[in-house]
Amino acid sequence: MGIPECEGLESWPDEEADYSEAAASSRNCVPTELSGLRLDQVLARLWPQHSRSRLQDWVRDGHVSVAGDTCREVRRKVWAGEILEVVEQPGAQQSALQAEAIPLDLRHEDADILILAKPAGLVVHPGSGNWSGTLLNGLLHYLPQARELPRAGIVHRLDKDTSGLMVVAKTLAAQTDLVRQLAARSVKRHYLALASGRVAAAGTVDAPIGRHPQQRTRMAVVQGGKPARTHYSVLEYLPAASLLRCELDTGRTHQIRVHMASLGHPLLGDQLYAERATAARFGRQALHACRLELLHPRSGLPMHWELPLPDDMAALLQRLRAERDTKSV
Repeated sequence: MGIPECEGLESWPDEEADYSEAAASSRNCVPTELSGLRLDQVLARLWPQHSRSRLQDWVRDGHVSVAGDTCREVRRKVWAGEILEVVEQPGAQQSALQAEAIPLDLRHEDADILILAKPAGLVVHPGSGNWSGTLLNGLLHYLPQARELPRAGIVHRLDKDTSGLMVVAKTLAAQTDLVRQLAARSVKRHYLALASGRVAAAGTVDAPIGRHPQQRTRMAVVQGGKPARTHYSVLEYLPAASLLRCELDTGRTHQIRVHMASLGHPLLGDQLYAERATAARFGRQALHACRLELLHPRSGLPMHWELPLPDDMAALLQRLRAERDTKSV
């Protein structure tokens, strides 16, 4: 079982990016759920900001150690409790990872974590076409020490046009703990979504997700894809739409969007998975991460946060309710 990616927790971008101008080393302990897998598979799951091919090159070039010994064999099996160390090598896009004064909507902060509300339109992680103006750039400005952490403490993503709650680690210990919680699926993520049509009252979509075989910018339900499970329930029926509450067991790229589209109910405003008429009903995919639950990485105490709908989705919901109520008179 790998580290969840984010829709809520989606996969990192395909583009590769480094986090400091000099080569920096970082360590991770092999968790029980990854014990017995190949070294390159475990590296890809514990260092998801790097492509597997890049990590394999670093292994062959002697930049990876297992239990203190340099290992150049990508197929070697590793076991729970072993310490992996990667000396990350500088990449071409490192100059993009600069601190920028980007406003952050903080909902909680302590010595270990930040909880923030990501607005729609903000990219989480630098990538092709978005090498600046991202959440990561803003974190480097707000927390200069975040430069010492993998991904500046980011442990999951939200799509650019998805709004909602995110957790960011402020220390390596907190980041390691949160990554393990994500792998163990003990972090709970709830979303509000507006889907087209009249969705069945409740259900679970258990269908694997992978890259679309023809359209590489899209994901799809495909045989041989990564396991993905979404639970949903209808909160309210609206004109040609349903207000849903969704919970993820996994966190694949575009998971809620792909799963709802596979049922014939793509999200309103979804430019990638909805037909033109449905996509035109809203300016972005109508998806909001409304609740986040986790165990505090230091105290172990359960914590949760909730975030109301942003203004644009709230206005859309109000319009749909008004339309429904007018028709019922």
